Amino acid sequence: MNEIQNTTNDLDQEMIGWRQDFHQYPELGFEEHRTAARVAELLRSFGVDVYEGVGGTGIVGVLQRGTTSRAIGLRADMDALAITEENEFSHRSRNDGKMHACGHDGHTTMLLGAAKRLASSEKFDGRVVFIFQPAEEHGRGALAMIEAGLFDRFPVDAIYGIHNMPSIEAGHFAVRAGPIMACEDNFEIVVQGKGGHAALPHLTIDPIVVASEIVMALQTVVSRTLNPVDNGVVSVTDFSVAATRNAIPDKVILRGDTRAFTPQIQNRIEAAMERLVSGICSAHGADHRFVYSREFAATINSHKEAAIAADVATQAFGRDSVNADCQPIMASEDFGFMLQHKPGCYLLLGNGGVGPGGCGLHNPNYDFNDEILGRGAEFWVCLVESQLPAQPVSQAPAGG
Repeated sequence: MNEIQNTTNDLDQEMIGWRQDFHQYPELGFEEHRTAARVAELLRSFGVDVYEGVGGTGIVGVLQRGTTSRAIGLRADMDALAITEENEFSHRSRNDGKMHACGHDGHTTMLLGAAKRLASSEKFDGRVVFIFQPAEEHGRGALAMIEAGLFDRFPVDAIYGIHNMPSIEAGHFAVRAGPIMACEDNFEIVVQGKGGHAALPHLTIDPIVVASEIVMALQTVVSRTLNPVDNGVVSVTDFSVAATRNAIPDKVILRGDTRAFTPQIQNRIEAAMERLVSGICSAHGADHRFVYSREFAATINSHKEAAIAADVATQAFGRDSVNADCQPIMASEDFGFMLQHKPGCYLLLGNGGVGPGGCGLHNPNYDFNDEILGRGAEFWVCLVESQLPAQPVSQAPAGG
């Protein structure tokens, strides 16, 4: 099934309106006040119980059918990026310097569409927890909601999330068991040398030379420390120095990030980096400070829930529309923190390869593809009805 089929045209048009409204008024992490208020307003209009201020600006909607305690969590992110939009269409950002360049406006809209359909459905029995999360781009929103008691106040048996992906054909799904997105760790390395006149380098400890050697040595962390079948990335993205033309500085600061799919590889990368930095600085007589922080957890799908998600998408949209063993991606997503607390699955939904949505995420010319809104909402509905099936109505015995 290659064409996107619209099954609920009226709702599709409503969703386009919601999505383009969100797009015009993007808000950064933990500042999603207008977005959250609109989400809460719509959920209430559907008949969904609404809980505001969960983890800052987070919104939780709860919809109960029947009496069973089975529960499923569905998560969408709401925040935008500090990017100036370069698109010229009518729904471009009206908030200067802020833009929905990652499609969170679409993620929020798809979940709202599913909530509206499920609110009028009798085809499930159990509890659906709609989670509208702030501050995904910060890597702090999921943790904020969890620390605010998300899973204690709104217990679920499993949790699912969707992210659009421009490199995948529009309306197609990609998923896999195990790691699907990487962790992100940040580092800062301060090389403290001894400055002096550029004509007298023998009287200095040149931190530029030391830092340059560290940059080159860090390229061996992945190639010569990790098993070749393991995945990892180490990137130095900032080489900072207070420079003067004829003076050797006394300090250089290196910054960057690393990526991996498992805590074991994270540990090996950190240990190897610290060992190299310490050894190189010591060899040159320089001092150093090494700071390593873990920002995003790897997004690791549980096998059962990944199989469920792939099966639901296949049943709904056809086998040709689902890649159930996609390649993992080295980008990061804070949904991984939720998967540390609950079994679940994170899927990718193709945004297409042409038009504004065909360019990469975090791009000033990006736009979410409105044609896939209906498909995302349909997946959520099918997932709920599959995992919380309605109980058969018992028939009273015929009288005699």
